[in-house]
Amino acid sequence: MPRKERHIVPNKDRGGWDSKRENAERSSKHFDTKKEAIEWSREKAKEEGSELIPHKKDGTIQNPNSHGNDPHPPKDKK
Repeated sequence: MPRKERHIVPNKDRGGWDSKRENAERSSKHFDTKKEAIEWSREKAKEEGSELIPHKKDGTIQNPNSHGNDPHPPKDKK
């Protein structure tokens, strides 16, 4: 089963940040700050069991976080 992803990306037209599902043309929701976008998107990712992937302003990925079927789970499960 392919993993689902939710991306937090900068909005070049409106400013601020968007939360988008993988391969979506439109954003799920727009935010003024990245912090707000991450908080809302983290809850959605938990509900969906998806990977949360924040991006920097230059588009590079910053600290992804899995909330579902992680393809590379940690090996030291205690």
